[in-house]
Amino acid sequence: MPKPDTDGRTARFAERLFAGLPARYDVLAEVLSFGQNARWRAELVRRTLADRPRTVCDVATGPAGVAIALARHSEARVVGADLSAPMLARAGATVAARGLGSRIRLVQADGARLPFADSAFDALSFTYLLRYVADPAAVVVELARVVRPGGVVASLEFAVPHSPGWRTAWWGYTRAVLPIAGALTGGKAWYDVGRFLGPSISAHDRRFPLPWLVQAWHDAGLVDVGYRRMSLGGGLVMWGRRVGG
Repeated sequence: MPKPDTDGRTARFAERLFAGLPARYDVLAEVLSFGQNARWRAELVRRTLADRPRTVCDVATGPAGVAIALARHSEARVVGADLSAPMLARAGATVAARGLGSRIRLVQADGARLPFADSAFDALSFTYLLRYVADPAAVVVELARVVRPGGVVASLEFAVPHSPGWRTAWWGYTRAVLPIAGALTGGKAWYDVGRFLGPSISAHDRRFPLPWLVQAWHDAGLVDVGYRRMSLGGGLVMWGRRVGG
């Protein structure tokens, strides 16, 4: 098991990496994923709202794309939490422009140490988070802690296709095409992210394969854990319920 991120270095790295991205984050995420990010998010939102929760926490909310979708597709009050102040500034402007300021509250917070009480929410979503923490198992425990017994936890992460042919194509795209496409559409900040993304996803998949993730969710007190591989395995949506309720 990896050591806990006791000095916060992993979290600070993620914060620096994404500091230059907020203004065009959602548009470029769609372009660079060939439009698949929207499909993955829709599945995440559907799973999170399965029980019509009244309160939802969206962790690693970024510019609040998922938080906005959660509010639009439900009557829930949504809290969007993110470590990055620039991302939250962009999120606040977008939430206000969509007229959702009364439904979505934004909080600067580290997913490994959430400033919320036990069982504070009916449901929780998190997106592209676990690659940026030193101890994913401990973070899943912390995320589950703030969900009431019986409440839903759902996540979206990048993944590596398991089919040898598609895995080879994915490797070529993430190593060669993605950095160049990022540079052409978003400048140096997106070039840096494009160059980082493929190796980061591959390394995470090797250290924490799907069976490990499923067990980590169970160890965190989540039951009825399920998952769906999407877009030939490039995206992974997982869901479960906190034990009890």
